[in-house]
Amino acid sequence: MISAGDFRNGVTFEMDGNVVSIVEFQHVKPGKGAAFVRTKIKNVITGSVVEKTFSPTDKFPTAYIERKDMQYLYNDGDLYYFMDMETYEQLPIGKDVLSDNFKFVKENMECKVMSYKGKVFGVEPPFFVELQVTETDPGFKGDTATNATKPATLETGAEIRVPLFIDQGEMIRIDTRTGEYMERA
Repeated sequence: MISAGDFRNGVTFEMDGNVVSIVEFQHVKPGKGAAFVRTKIKNVITGSVVEKTFSPTDKFPTAYIERKDMQYLYNDGDLYYFMDMETYEQLPIGKDVLSDNFKFVKENMECKVMSYKGKVFGVEPPFFVELQVTETDPGFKGDTATNATKPATLETGAEIRVPLFIDQGEMIRIDTRTGEYMERA
């Protein structure tokens, strides 16, 4: 059990039959009246974020979310197959569970598969990936406006904006959390 007075960022607990995680919290002690805890909580299954206030004495059961490193193998229609690195078991995961930033993952990359009580609810790709640019327009001499970008297609099929000096066939590093170009690899 965890009390609302012990809330910290990242703490997961069960509330009203849902598993929620603390995104932001603030202990408030007004001059008049009882203290309270103002929070932003995120439902880890659906991803919705809600603001809620708690009394510091409210208690909730703690939820343990399992994060396991697994290797992405291949996809077959709407099923994506991941392999447990220790037992070599394959786990099929539906396309609806994958996040938008999964478009930066290619075969044989390691991802974190998140589950609660054996039910997989999310796949977290590595924070930074190196991918090859398969298609982009050439940059022209004189196109040197500050921070000018152009569209580029990556080997996974994802499209991002890259600086003008990046050419087709180059390897680049991408931050999967924001989907932005970082640097040449």
